[in-house]
Amino acid sequence: MALARRFLPSMSLLCAFEAAARHGSFTAAAGELSLTQSAISRQVRSLEDLLGSELFDRDRQTVRLTMAGEAYAREIRGALTHISAATLGFRANPRGGTLNLAILPTFGTRWLAPRLPAFLAANPGITINLTTRLAPFDFRTEPLDAAVHFGAPEWQGAELEPLMSETVVPAFGVGLPEATRCRNPADLRATPLLHLASRPDAWERWFRAKGVAVDQVHGMLVDHFATAAQAAISGLGVALLPKFLIMGELARGELLTIDDGELESSERYYLAWPARRAKHPLLLAFRSWLKEATERD
Repeated sequence: MALARRFLPSMSLLCAFEAAARHGSFTAAAGELSLTQSAISRQVRSLEDLLGSELFDRDRQTVRLTMAGEAYAREIRGALTHISAATLGFRANPRGGTLNLAILPTFGTRWLAPRLPAFLAANPGITINLTTRLAPFDFRTEPLDAAVHFGAPEWQGAELEPLMSETVVPAFGVGLPEATRCRNPADLRATPLLHLASRPDAWERWFRAKGVAVDQVHGMLVDHFATAAQAAISGLGVALLPKFLIMGELARGELLTIDDGELESSERYYLAWPARRAKHPLLLAFRSWLKEATERD
């Protein structure tokens, strides 16, 4: 580390540069950090002197990042985000460990969250922080230890462990007269359909698997399963939903389905994590518990 410290600018210089890079203005950065514009300018210049190259092109009263400055800003912003998250995690749980987990919104709220108390009871002192992500991200720039992923077993720069498969069913509320008269998959061609933004071709695949020919499938687009479920309950259309996420609505009769409507998805749920965290004790404990929980279900 003695050699590495030569390349570690002070936090004040990095914060001044990051704010100026984000705003594209020394004045705006000064306002954010409660400093003067000249103080930000001096700190940026000190950082440039340390780096041996300019980070901004200066033209009268405007500043613009150089190409190298843009790349450096991305790296510095990621590093500061990691430091901030680590500090926040420590403050939240100074006596134990913290696991930062990205979840799919409906899976997280309807399946994972109700089961987490069992994990926390078996692992006292651990804090789990949850954040929502709908698509794979770069673990190198996000301060996250693991993520729940649905889809193909592909995530660049990450290791994956399969958790469980999924069965989808067409679901609709009693307020949709067209759907309540449906008895088989072909009948759904005449009903309004709800589409999930993250699975835009789900209905086409479902009809094809059921041997039903369709030309084009139109309908309302929604971004979350929870929204799709509520829209279906409200009579806005038929939604293709994971059965395990709507068991309560089906049991209460808020959602209905048809005969021969079930279809196992070709994709699966996975737990993903960066290779550098593979031996992290908290992650190992969570992986073991999550695997057992999904196998029980």
